[in-house]
Amino acid sequence: MLNTVDFLANSTPDQLLPARELMAFTLASHILLVPFGVALPFITLLMHHRGLRRNDAVALELARRWSAVMAVQFAIGIITGTVLSFEFGLLWPGMMGRWGDVFGLGFGVEAWAFFLEAVLIAIYLYGWRRLKPWTHFWLAVPLPPVALMGAFGIIAANSWMNTPQGFRLDAQGNPVDVDVRQAVFTPMFGPEYWHFVVAMLMTAGYVVAGVYAVGWLRGRRDRYHRLGFTVPFTVAAILTPIQFMLGDSAARAVFHKQPVKFAALEIVWKTDSHVPEYMFGRLNTNGIISGGLRIPQLDSILAGFKPSTQVIGLTSVPAADRPTAVQATIAHWAFDIMATIGSVLILLALWYAWSWWRHRDNPGSRWFYRCAALAGVACLFTVECGWITTEVGRQPWIVYQYMKVSEAVTSTRAGSLWAMLGIVIVVYVVVFGSFLAVVLKMRTRWRMTDEGAAAARAELPPETDTPYGPRSEPEPTTAGTVPGGGSDHTPGGAS
Repeated sequence: MLNTVDFLANSTPDQLLPARELMAFTLASHILLVPFGVALPFITLLMHHRGLRRNDAVALELARRWSAVMAVQFAIGIITGTVLSFEFGLLWPGMMGRWGDVFGLGFGVEAWAFFLEAVLIAIYLYGWRRLKPWTHFWLAVPLPPVALMGAFGIIAANSWMNTPQGFRLDAQGNPVDVDVRQAVFTPMFGPEYWHFVVAMLMTAGYVVAGVYAVGWLRGRRDRYHRLGFTVPFTVAAILTPIQFMLGDSAARAVFHKQPVKFAALEIVWKTDSHVPEYMFGRLNTNGIISGGLRIPQLDSILAGFKPSTQVIGLTSVPAADRPTAVQATIAHWAFDIMATIGSVLILLALWYAWSWWRHRDNPGSRWFYRCAALAGVACLFTVECGWITTEVGRQPWIVYQYMKVSEAVTSTRAGSLWAMLGIVIVVYVVVFGSFLAVVLKMRTRWRMTDEGAAAARAELPPETDTPYGPRSEPEPTTAGTVPGGGSDHTPGGAS
């Protein structure tokens, strides 16, 4: 998402801009699926455990349906994730050829996580109505840790790109004597990883809850929608203030480990103390900030807890080694949008907590549910902003202070890359359109089951339509036969 003006203003390879745009598009698309791949298994198993522990058929039905969505999402995520893995080698051969032996372990860990997650999801889906209830649950318990393992791998690679270590350079400038432990556990790994994981859990929680908030607003006030809203929203609300503190800690880690990147995020032009905080605003090439809300000394206070804290400015390094004014503005806006949305979500979480403390119930206001419905969309937007903050703020480096993006880019002709971008956009529109169509079709079938099959279900033997009853509706029986069946058909599309 880097701008064309900056690209044309510098002497860079012709293929750099299309390579960046292609990588930006595929990353921005894939990252929308990541919260569900990382966090939806945990939320689903939380509902599953509730259903088993309390013998709650509604909770089990929700868990089963969420597991179906989880499987569809995982299939789409495999497609977009595979494209990204190929792009690292095809678009940035300079980086992978030189540094792959140092930080490539993270991609290997992610690949193993994808493999294990696919196996576990298959077992989990197969187990409904085939395994004993608690056996089925415990076989699925490894799913959330495996999802976190995938996040571990990709964040290990990204944090290394931000704070590379675990090697030394030989006389030709090539990395040797690789220390895998140091290459994985870089100074930015901890702050990035926990900030990322909690963000994924929050986002998945708010998105799932938002679906049922919309149902509540449309008049569906049954226990199914209430429970479908309450469990994921509670997870997200508990994590919201924690995430705010983790975000503050991550920003302070950037201040100490990547001071020029921090200067870009806060659009600090000259090194100084008592530095003001600008909410939004635009950095000009002469260092003047246009617009925005200026809060005196706050940037220094946030960085070092006192006004006298010195903040490194962009001009502390040569222009070729720092983000341009437009890049800094983009990163700054993304950073401020994250902070703003996070603050608003804290207010929403406090509203929810206040209602439970006073009334032991969800807030009854329609405005609360309107805000809850928007919270998931807002979280997805902040996930995009977080990626922009991390990647654009590091420019012009692809490996911080060791290799620039222009040095890593492929030699493939720019025209071919532009054509590839067009093809990828078309393919992704089809893929994501198919994903939405499948999910909406599943929703429609489930709604028809809930609204239209009550009378038919009443005629069936007990537990026929629950997740741990017989697999299919019974065939018409004669005297002496036992209801049941071995068909794989599931009534109402609940599988």
